[in-house]
Amino acid sequence: MQYYIHMSIDKTNTIDSKAEELPKFYNGDNYVIEESIGYLIKQAQLALHRSIDDKMSDLDLTAMQWAPLMLLFYNKAKTAAELSRLLAVETSTTTRMLDRLETKGLVERKRCEKDRRLIYIALTDEGKQLVVRIPHLIAATFNHHLRGFSLEELNTLKSLLRRVAANGAA
Repeated sequence: MQYYIHMSIDKTNTIDSKAEELPKFYNGDNYVIEESIGYLIKQAQLALHRSIDDKMSDLDLTAMQWAPLMLLFYNKAKTAAELSRLLAVETSTTTRMLDRLETKGLVERKRCEKDRRLIYIALTDEGKQLVVRIPHLIAATFNHHLRGFSLEELNTLKSLLRRVAANGAA
């Protein structure tokens, strides 16, 4: 039987730990990969990415290019290192991708005036004009993949995915 320990510190700084039994939705003896949540989530992600990539080709962007543009646009990252962390790719991969985006005139690198070692990545005017089109293409893709879902089902799906992610962090 597997347990995990939930520990919290109360106001008196004493540790309260409770052992809770882990659910047994899966069994290693009769594991079916096509029925695993990891496999199903990955298949859904791949289907979404293929569809989005098809739409992004109209903008001459690849998957590795439109995502960083969005992160820059929404101020989620300012440097190559931050982009690398958010995209879960090596810094060298991010550097090559930024080289291509710079060649296309969509981003520019600017040295920090206070710390010359730090290089900020910013969208150019052309990059800003292009990136405002991306959310519309993504929304159309998501709406296509959510055909037949009710708003309640969508909200349930998002809530369940948030719980899966939160359980991984706990």
